[in-house]
This record gives sequence, C-alpha cells and structure tokens, in this order.
Amino acid sequence: MKLSVKSDYAARAVLSLARHHGRERARRVEEIARENGIPPNYLVQILIELKSAHIVKSIRGKAGGYQLARPPADITIADVLHCIHGALFDSPAFKDQQCPPELREVWLRLRRSVEEEAAKINFQQLAESAGDPARMFYI
Repeated sequence: MKLSVKSDYAARAVLSLARHHGRERARRVEEIARENGIPPNYLVQILIELKSAHIVKSIRGKAGGYQLARPPADITIADVLHCIHGALFDSPAFKDQQCPPELREVWLRLRRSVEEEAAKINFQQLAESAGDPARMFYI
C-alpha cells in the first residue's frame, strides 16, 4: 500500500478544518494551502472531491471558504482515503483465480486490518492530539 501526495494533502486540509471547527468563519483556500504547504490550485481540486463525499462544504460570498460538513469526530482517515483513492488496499489477487487461496486470504486479512485501523482514527482525535506527543498516533 502506497499513499499518494494527494491523499496526504487531503488529510492535511481536513485536519486544518478540524482544528477550526465550531468557528463561524469559513477557511479560505489560500489559508489552508499556506499553512499546509499545498499548492492552492491543487487544493481546490481536492476540496471539490472532499465536498462531493460530504466531508467538507463550501460557503459562498465575501466571507466564504470551506468548513467541515460534519463534526470532526464523525470523519475518519478512512473516509478521506476512500474519497481520494477508493479501496485502501487492493490486490490483483482478489480477481485472479490462479492466486493460491491461502495467499488471497493473507491479502484479505491485510485489507481488513488497514480498513479497521483507518476507521478508528478520526479528525477530532487528531486535532486534539496536536502539541501533545503522548497522544500522537503511530502506525
């Protein structure tokens, strides 16, 4: 399993919005991009995908920008990765009838493990763990 830069940027953007959740003012693309080292034009594309998955919402107007569409406790790393990539762990062996069943079972076990761990980590936890090394997640 190899994650792309796009998935990293998407997680950074959602974490940035999670840290500002509950505030009335929406975050502008330029703010999110600057604080996370993301090219603004690329971030817009990512935010559009996150919006279509109901992870973020856009606010129009002079004070417009982006906010989370749901509370950060209801958004997991799995949600963001599924939005960007679809399946978190995939193997050609799942469709290959010549793959030995015992090997296919290993790939399925790995996929379940990755899915389960990614679903356990929500953005509320991540936002709260900022600045507290004892609460950091190590995978």
